[in-house]
Amino acid sequence: MRRALMSKRADSLTLLLRLAEPDEHAQLEELQRRASLELPEYREELLANPDAIHLPPAQIANGQVIVAELDGEPAGFAAVVAGEIDGLFVEPDLWGSGIGKALVEAATHEARLSGMTLKVTANPSARLFYQSCGFSVEGEEQTRFGPALRMSR
Repeated sequence: MRRALMSKRADSLTLLLRLAEPDEHAQLEELQRRASLELPEYREELLANPDAIHLPPAQIANGQVIVAELDGEPAGFAAVVAGEIDGLFVEPDLWGSGIGKALVEAATHEARLSGMTLKVTANPSARLFYQSCGFSVEGEEQTRFGPALRMSR
């Protein structure tokens, strides 16, 4: 039985936010692949390094992956490890629909239940999205794919 965290309206969509189940691993990793390859600045590097697109099964087993379900199917997910968004992915055809913001809200709620501030190391192109979700830039960090922003909420 899937444990619902909450239902949330995102634009005109009604989402079920819940924890991921182990049997969804491959489906969620494919969603991550589609969303990641949609970003032109990373596409070539990701195609050359397919191992970079990976959802650790332990994150699902440990209850660290929040799924946004729409019409019975995953529409996006957020992996939240020790108060930090380790990954946030939404089906590309649903970008801008509020699903990402709903996942950030659920991740913030879960982090606060553990007494933590939510943090993220974000692609600079996601700066406006995270700022619209209430994050502030704290600095920069170098990642495998170049410079990123350290942000918190």
